[in-house]
Amino acid sequence: MNERRAAWLFVGPALIVIGGFFFVPVLAAFALSLTDFDLYALADLHNLRFVGLGNYLDILRTPLFWKSLLNTFYFVGVGVPLSIAASLGAALLLDSRLARFKGFFRTALFAPVVTTIVAVAVIWRYLLHTRYGLINYTLAHFGIAPIDWLGDPHWSMPAIIAFAVWKNFGYNMIILLAALQSIPGDLYEAAQIDGASFLQRLRHITLPMLRPALLLVSIITVSGYFQLFAEPYVMTQGDPLQSTVSVLYFMYEEGFKWWSLGRASAIAFLLFALILLVTRLLLRLGRRGGYA
Repeated sequence: MNERRAAWLFVGPALIVIGGFFFVPVLAAFALSLTDFDLYALADLHNLRFVGLGNYLDILRTPLFWKSLLNTFYFVGVGVPLSIAASLGAALLLDSRLARFKGFFRTALFAPVVTTIVAVAVIWRYLLHTRYGLINYTLAHFGIAPIDWLGDPHWSMPAIIAFAVWKNFGYNMIILLAALQSIPGDLYEAAQIDGASFLQRLRHITLPMLRPALLLVSIITVSGYFQLFAEPYVMTQGDPLQSTVSVLYFMYEEGFKWWSLGRASAIAFLLFALILLVTRLLLRLGRRGGYA
């Protein structure tokens, strides 16, 4: 009994902090999503009305919500595989016996993760500038006409995906590199003795042994990419033609541009339900492979 009491004494302060800064705000936001809380209610709570699921139904009837959802799926569907592929490629290079200055390259490739996203996004805006950007300047040497990366609806989202992949792949690289270094070297030596090529070793040893780490990386990356906001906010403000409006950016505009905080809270919970659904799907796929 004394041990149980001591355990609660140790855990209690952490539970209080978690409850105060996580569960209470979440419950308050859910309650807010069931009301028409807006600028008028912010000035006088007597203007607050309970609308139940009205906000959710109204959002599902809003064309811009479906547009932002499609943009978000596009970003996740293209950006996540590219990010994981870049992370895995960098991890394989750093784990190679032929690699030199591994500490330097680990730091250099991880550096974008810890840089301020707003500052880096501003730099990328200059790199992607139609007339003066370094990228178009390089393309001009190959006879390619300048591309309006952030002003053309066909190129704006690919440009943001490229920026996001560059910014975030270093985090997954560290996780995959740690997983690669935990693979017993005896497996590779035995495969080499049997005459297995690099691609055969990659397919039959490396990738199967990396499946738990790849599942973890996939869940982290999908959850993060569904919360796309800072990139379009800084680089395009959702334009051109709303081609870079994400669900989170749509929520921001509803809450802090139009002050429809009830609708914004409802959007947040719809996004939460979507992320939860996709995460459960990934976990189920992982369980089928015996890795979750």
